[in-house]
Amino acid sequence: MNEQTKTEIEAAIFRRLLNHLQVRSDVQNIDLMILAGFCRNCLAKWYSTEAQERGLTVDYATAQESIYGMPYSEWKQKFQTEATPGQLAAMAETQRSGTE
Repeated sequence: MNEQTKTEIEAAIFRRLLNHLQVRSDVQNIDLMILAGFCRNCLAKWYSTEAQERGLTVDYATAQESIYGMPYSEWKQKFQTEATPGQLAAMAETQRSGTE
C-alpha cells in the first residue's frame, strides 16, 4: 500500500470515528477517559496541535467544533450530564494509577 492510500484510509477511519462519537452523544467524555484514556476534548487538542505543527492556526474552540460537530457549549448543554460519584471515583483511580 502506498502512503497516499494509507493516508486516505486513515482519514476515512478518523471521519468514521468522529461520526460515531457525534452519534453516540450518550457516551460521556468522563467514561471515555476512564476506559480509553482520551475523550473528545483530547481529540480537539490533538487536532489543534497537529494543525499548528503544519503552520496552520486552528484554535481549541474551532477544533472542538470539528470534533463535536457543533460548538462545545451547545453539545455540553444538550448532552453532558453531571458526573456520578462512581465516575469521579473511577477517574480519580485512573489518575492515581497513571493510566490517564
